[in-house]
Amino acid sequence: MKIYTRTGDSGETSLLGGQRVKKSDIQIDSYGTVDELNSWIGLIRDQEIEDEYKVQLIEIQDRLFTIGSLLASSVHGTKMKLPEINSSDIDFLESSIDEMNEKLPEMRSFVLPGGHSTVSYSHIARCVCRRAERLVVALKDVGFENEIVLKYLNRLSDYLFVLSRKLSQDLEAKEIPWKPRM
Repeated sequence: MKIYTRTGDSGETSLLGGQRVKKSDIQIDSYGTVDELNSWIGLIRDQEIEDEYKVQLIEIQDRLFTIGSLLASSVHGTKMKLPEINSSDIDFLESSIDEMNEKLPEMRSFVLPGGHSTVSYSHIARCVCRRAERLVVALKDVGFENEIVLKYLNRLSDYLFVLSRKLSQDLEAKEIPWKPRM
């Protein structure tokens, strides 16, 4: 299989289903952002963290590939059989969040991102996830609607925030509360 096809040299690409679109199309931006998110999660997984989190992150990366394929399909449809995101995928995120949250001190204010590079990677991934979520919301304007993808991304950003707090605890990084100046 050749890596280069030369079909995108003019600034267009094909969606699953064959429809040609500009590479600047919001649909391309959406699945490109999910791909970026997946790469940030891979970087988190490469850090010295508990194996339990690595297993969770591999599952999340798999689900992000599924979301990417859904976002890459033409709104006019495709004959290809695509994997799906299910409510059980959201349940997985919620139970993981709850399990980590039980071990964390109560949050009394927003926290400033940082304290350890691994924690910072988690915050960056959370921000990229939020951007992906905003792009999926905007895709409704072009006819792409998949509420479960939107729910998954919303819950994933929550997961990444709680993971950042749990990693702060595990890595003994100082969590700095945000104190607004009044």
